Amino acid sequence: MNSSNHSCKVAREKLSVLRSRAILLIALLGIYLGMARTASAQVVFHGDKGGFVFTAGATASGYEVQYGQQKLLGVAAVVDVDSHRRLGLEGEGRWLLFNGANQVQATTYMGGPRYRVDFGKFQVYGKGLVGVSQFTFPYNLAQGNYLVIAPGGGVDYHWKRKISFRLADFEYQIWPQFTYGTMSSAGISAGVLYHIF
Repeated sequence: MNSSNHSCKVAREKLSVLRSRAILLIALLGIYLGMARTASAQVVFHGDKGGFVFTAGATASGYEVQYGQQKLLGVAAVVDVDSHRRLGLEGEGRWLLFNGANQVQATTYMGGPRYRVDFGKFQVYGKGLVGVSQFTFPYNLAQGNYLVIAPGGGVDYHWKRKISFRLADFEYQIWPQFTYGTMSSAGISAGVLYHIF
């Protein structure tokens, strides 16, 4: 019985020491985290702010497609989600349905990262998109679905608080798995964007 009481007493003492150390560790961690917060007199630089800006819009597009040197016209829907740290994402759907000889058409759905820099009311950006496409061959005899990779960039102009103009958006599309070998297309778009929040 004596040895059993002694072991219980030792176990209680060890538990008490562990409890004290845990409380001390939690207190030190709390003090450390409390000191790590931003002091009220410090300025948060514009490039370091958190949060997101959500923008959507539409553009008119003109592209030259390598297949048959087609000059296609169309429209696009664009969605940008930008952080205040200059990084963001862009998603777009583009329908090049007009002006194609013999009913040639190209549709793309892409998304990817973008990086922007503001110069007053102007915003310059670069982007790297990847996605899928559908190409309609002459006389609508066949359609194919392909991978598309598209580096690009452009310039936006902030006209009013909620409205921007996409003055020029350049894109160079690479279709690496096209039916007749790698195909490219290049184009320019312009339109209007609305800042949702």
